[in-house]
Amino acid sequence: MSDEITVHPVAWPPAPIKTERLVLRESEARDRVALIDLAASPQVGTYAGGARPRDELERAMPEVPGQRFGFFVVELDGTTIGMITLDRRDPERKGHIRPEGGEPELGYMFLPQAWGCGYATEACGAALDWFADGHPGEPVVLSTQTANEASMRVAAKLGFTEVQRFEDYGSDQWLGVWSQGTPSG
Repeated sequence: MSDEITVHPVAWPPAPIKTERLVLRESEARDRVALIDLAASPQVGTYAGGARPRDELERAMPEVPGQRFGFFVVELDGTTIGMITLDRRDPERKGHIRPEGGEPELGYMFLPQAWGCGYATEACGAALDWFADGHPGEPVVLSTQTANEASMRVAAKLGFTEVQRFEDYGSDQWLGVWSQGTPSG
């Protein structure tokens, strides 16, 4: 199965998606520093497998990172504050709503200075609405550590409902599903 979500083809990249406070758009070269900051942040890495070494990221990250279907940069007043992904969940990973796996999965990471302001809920809601327009009837999953209380709150605000708990990466994980028609933010 392709990593690209192709149930119903949609144009990529889409025109920038504007919310009340944010813009979701395709990544550009100017986003590289912020995306390195995101991946190197110990706070961000707490529930995402740990921070990656900055020097490793500097060498490995392309000049224009995230140039692929479903990768949105989140911008506030012209500054990159995070990213959202919509990818197919790897069938080899634990946690699925279909036996064959490969469900669309929402992922997000925001810089610590953007935490606690409702940006994740606002941006993810817009991404889910965009997805629903191009993929009618397709449910979306979200997985997070149960210890990540902030992410659990975002999932609840977006309308994800729990379908499974399991252990992975040495931690208790939560898997939720969002179905179209569920309020997304």
